[in-house]
Amino acid sequence: MASSIRTANAAANVLELLYPGSFVKLRNQPSDLPPFQLIQCRGGRCWVRQQAWGSLVQWEVEHQRLTTAA
Repeated sequence: MASSIRTANAAANVLELLYPGSFVKLRNQPSDLPPFQLIQCRGGRCWVRQQAWGSLVQWEVEHQRLTTAA
């Protein structure tokens, strides 16, 4: 029983591999909001931006809140 709990916890901690320049969405992101462009990820944090924001405006988000845009 304890090993199955550890396995479930380990699976919950697996992060999706995201590449700079790719487009990502926030988990539970509204459908009318366009995907964000990923700038970089470091130490569990990622920097994203909207194309309409310009290149100097970025938003820092937890890696686990992001998923690839389909």
